[in-house]
Amino acid sequence: MSALEISWYLLIGVMLVVYSILDGFDLGVGIWYPFAKDERTRGAMFNAIGPFWDGNEVWLLGAGACLFAAFPPAYATIFSGFYLALMLVLFALIVRAVSIEFRSHAETPIARRGWGMGFALGSLLPALLFGVALGNLLRGIPLNAHGDFLGSFFSLLNVYALFIGAVSLVMLAAHGALYFTMKTADELAERGRAWARAALAAYLPLAVTAIIVSAATQPHLLANYLRLPLLWALPALTIAAILFAIAANRAGRDTAAFLASSASIALLLLTAVAGLFPHLVPASNNAAYSLTLANAAASPRSLGVMLTIAGIGLPIVAGYTIWVYRVFSGKVSAEGTYH
Repeated sequence: MSALEISWYLLIGVMLVVYSILDGFDLGVGIWYPFAKDERTRGAMFNAIGPFWDGNEVWLLGAGACLFAAFPPAYATIFSGFYLALMLVLFALIVRAVSIEFRSHAETPIARRGWGMGFALGSLLPALLFGVALGNLLRGIPLNAHGDFLGSFFSLLNVYALFIGAVSLVMLAAHGALYFTMKTADELAERGRAWARAALAAYLPLAVTAIIVSAATQPHLLANYLRLPLLWALPALTIAAILFAIAANRAGRDTAAFLASSASIALLLLTAVAGLFPHLVPASNNAAYSLTLANAAASPRSLGVMLTIAGIGLPIVAGYTIWVYRVFSGKVSAEGTYH
């Protein structure tokens, strides 16, 4: 492995972590939409995420583009093997985007409810399927010597992957509820705290179980942890962050609770990545067929040129993101729309 390959691995990882935190609260708010019993709460939900949701998705697009540029064989395997699942995610994200934009222009209550449920479905499905995809990568997928996926869509819906999908769904539901609480006040914030309490109560045992089950059933993920015991701090800090989020939510420290939730997402993903490294796509049938940093990377010249381009473009994206969040900081109300 070269320094360039590791740099790109870390860069893609950072982009996915940022996406999970930022678009994670968008998806999480959408998951709670069916539980909003009045139009005032629904309006506040859309106003809370309105200025941010489309910009947050840039980080996912950037991560996909970087994977294509830096590790083409891994990109080809993931996007062909998970083709149907990724098309479902893409369809859901499109439905969510259209629902967010069109709901405020709906002229009848039925139309508003329809767009609202599109928003909910378009949030729930990606939250679940992203976790299922991660679960399959942690477990490994069957590959041939050319890196071609040998399974089917239904083979991806195995018990372990679906369990990781459930963890992802509950994690983002908690994250979204905490974000909604942070962005609202009075009875709206109290409603968000109640949602967060329910989700966090499930998130903690699910996260603990996921860590234990992964260690027990996926022994290949333990190699790096046994080689470098300091890595065990990652799952320990993950649990600590969730506990802090629970305590902060109960105390009404909304910003602290949201930041702790963000930290737990980052730490949980780092826990997974620490077990996977240096693999990009582990092969479950033959370890020799696995795609790693060494055998899936583009040429050193390509990696170097693209890293220079990324070094120019990413600070611009990060700066724009920070600026948008500063401009639209503060509480939102249920009146009006973010437009």
